[in-house]
Amino acid sequence: MTKKESIDKVEIVEEKLKGEELEKAAEAESLETEKKPEKSIEEKKKELLERVKKLSGKVDITKSEELKEKVKIKKRADMLIPLEEYVKSGIYLGTKVVTPKMKQYVYRRRADGLAIFNTDLIDEKLKEGIDYLSKFNPEDIILVCKRQSGWKVANMFSHLTGIRVFTKKYPAGILTNTTLPDFFENELTIVTDSWLDKNALNDTLNVHKKVLMICDTNNFPKGTSNIIIGNNKSGKSLGIIFYLLAKGYCKARKITADIPDLEWWTSEED
Repeated sequence: MTKKESIDKVEIVEEKLKGEELEKAAEAESLETEKKPEKSIEEKKKELLERVKKLSGKVDITKSEELKEKVKIKKRADMLIPLEEYVKSGIYLGTKVVTPKMKQYVYRRRADGLAIFNTDLIDEKLKEGIDYLSKFNPEDIILVCKRQSGWKVANMFSHLTGIRVFTKKYPAGILTNTTLPDFFENELTIVTDSWLDKNALNDTLNVHKKVLMICDTNNFPKGTSNIIIGNNKSGKSLGIIFYLLAKGYCKARKITADIPDLEWWTSEED
């Protein structure tokens, strides 16, 4: 199969995935990562090496002149962190399902159909996310992260910034039901994955508050005020995101905090 035939095949699949079918496929990709048992570091390394060997030389690179025009050429020194750190974390790896609104951030497909984010746009959206987040006081923000791989970094982000976090479970109705003893009002909800954190997302939208969402290619950013793009399945990728958010927020709000080095945030050890 030629590269063009491979691309055409992916596009045909996308065309078939409309409406409810697209939503089911997109949600399945987020839920699948939570159902799989946690693998050991050695198993992950072995799997990664086998995947690299298998896909070596089969990467399908497609050029997008429109995307090149949209993204201004910038010096690597202007990035929040070196490009190599983005690459090592896998933040640029999307999923096979790409929702309509996320298509603009994807610049190519691999031979296996996996969508790849543009790293310049990842950096750009992170900067925008930090600026937007910094407009709110810590007590007016909540972070919701049901994905287990993000619990460690989400809790550290909360500790450093003073922003309230909900990880394992989001208590239903605490933003909408005034009769609950733990009811409170917030102004902004940070959503890690719209599929796993849909209850918090829906509650926030129901009370007409703001949403800052981390969006993978399989997410629908409908109703959000601002988005950060990138892989929201991987612990390393979420580590990069929450590290930069914590660092940027503390700096903007003049919060004194002893922020761990980037290596801590991307480490798989607790």
